[in-house]
Amino acid sequence: MENATLMDEYGYVKDGKVFLKGYLEYPDRQIGEVKRTEQEAIDYFKNRFTIAESKVAQLEEEVAEAQNKGSYLTKLMQLRRKLIGFDAIGDFIPLLERLDKAEAYLTDLIYSNQLKNLEIKRALIEDAKTAAAIEDWQKATDEIQEVKAKWIRTGPVDKEYQEEVETAFQGVLDDFFQRRRDFFAEQNRVIQERIDAYERLIKQTKQLNWGNDLDASYQKARDIRQAWNTIGEVPPKKFFKINKAYRHFLKLFYDKYNAAKGIEPKVKVDPRVLEQQKLLAQAESLLKNENIVVAAEQAKVLLSKWKDIKIPFKLVDKDMAEKFRSTCDKIFELSYLARVIHRKYPAFELKSEEEQLRTQIREMEWLVKRERSDLELATQSTESMLTGDEEQDKQLLGKLNIQKRKVAMKDRILREFQRKLDSLS
Repeated sequence: MENATLMDEYGYVKDGKVFLKGYLEYPDRQIGEVKRTEQEAIDYFKNRFTIAESKVAQLEEEVAEAQNKGSYLTKLMQLRRKLIGFDAIGDFIPLLERLDKAEAYLTDLIYSNQLKNLEIKRALIEDAKTAAAIEDWQKATDEIQEVKAKWIRTGPVDKEYQEEVETAFQGVLDDFFQRRRDFFAEQNRVIQERIDAYERLIKQTKQLNWGNDLDASYQKARDIRQAWNTIGEVPPKKFFKINKAYRHFLKLFYDKYNAAKGIEPKVKVDPRVLEQQKLLAQAESLLKNENIVVAAEQAKVLLSKWKDIKIPFKLVDKDMAEKFRSTCDKIFELSYLARVIHRKYPAFELKSEEEQLRTQIREMEWLVKRERSDLELATQSTESMLTGDEEQDKQLLGKLNIQKRKVAMKDRILREFQRKLDSLS
């Protein structure tokens, strides 16, 4: 500082250059040059010191208010490096001491959190082991994914233990998912073997139609049927296609056999299918009932009985089921319309057929318009509520489909009314 032309408590000017006096282990350092006068230069760099003070104060305030305080340790280290090289004149020691104090606080806090995280992660490893031991693969997978989500949300542990816990946890997951892959690979192998066995029998059944010895072929068909029933289960959708082909070729052979032997076959129908046919006939009869409101109450009973019939997937007649559901829907919609008209038009029965149809069309148009509006809102609401959870989303979409069916049935009834009215013109 010899030959300095202007001195300040924490800085000075020498040879037209501005210096910050050394402090702690840091030597004197040039921080600028005199542009106009030496005093202006000193004052400029003294004013810049307020920037350093505000940066430290801001960091302290952010740490005090933050939820995740540990994340500020890196920011604190960066600020310390900037302060040491910051071009300003002032007392940097108190600022660095405040950072040291904040660093000690954050370091202790991080250490405490890391110990807590270590305890949590070790517990999660045990939870993962328990979940991995569950025999139900779907349930086990769901619980494993839940444990994994908790693991991800848990903060880091001390570097000394990081590799240990990460390796242990990943080991449990790797073992579980490998066993699951092996299980389903074996299951798929078994299923494919069964499908291959079914297809071989289908081929043999197809070949029955080419043989000349019908009696031998008939016995072969019995053997094939017996073998068919011992193969084992495959996924319903695949079995439906396979079983359809098998029954097709088997029917061709039996038709050929019966024709040659002069046999009139008796078609066997599952009693549960017969019961469904009976319920459908009753529903169609109710649709013709003059008192549609009473018919609707009876249709509810039929609907309940239909649901109680537990029928195997391979015997399900989708067309009949849809026809029954549609018939009941039509009864319910006509019943609702009848109640609306009875309430609003006490003398409805006294109107001519044409006037009755016009009234029904007018009221049904209003109902359709209202329910379409409700359906649009329900669709938007459902789309916003979908979570990706298969079971929950299935329930939401199921309710929406019911509303869609109601609107579609009202539209259908409205068209029928219009056709009747047109025929009277």
